[in-house]
Amino acid sequence: MTIQKPDRPEPVRFGPESLQLPSFLDYYRNTLLDKCSGLTFEQLATRAVSPSNLTLLGLLRHMTLVEQSWFQHRFAGLDVELSYMTPDDPDGDFNDLRGASLDEVERRYLDACARSRELCEGGDLDQFALRTDPGHERDLRWIYIHMIEEYARHCGHADLLRERIDGETGD
Repeated sequence: MTIQKPDRPEPVRFGPESLQLPSFLDYYRNTLLDKCSGLTFEQLATRAVSPSNLTLLGLLRHMTLVEQSWFQHRFAGLDVELSYMTPDDPDGDFNDLRGASLDEVERRYLDACARSRELCEGGDLDQFALRTDPGHERDLRWIYIHMIEEYARHCGHADLLRERIDGETGD
């Protein structure tokens, strides 16, 4: 089992933010999948850049948790069990790589992204998240921008990891 190479359409280049922001986020979601595509579980779980504990599998698990946290829990105010994180291991997304099969990791990631899209579809960018810490209110626009930044940073990590694993480079 490997992750299939996704379609990765270019982000919307003009028009309202309500179209551009989700398209950039989807571009980066697919970029992360692209970096993980075609590799075995063992390759995805390889800590390829010592002394870092980052792996492609860990990044995919981490972004599942981040999708759930920002869009489901904070923005929509839903009670959601965050994948991979436990009270004993809040960094389980990076640490417990054997805790789920590759099929399950991919399914959870795709489901989290689909749920995020569903919760935000047609949403007002000025709408505030339902769950925030006092003094840290955030609107949907901020969440999109933050998520694009989070993905861009981790896709950079993924570039380096992938190149160290099998030499593949590219966008």
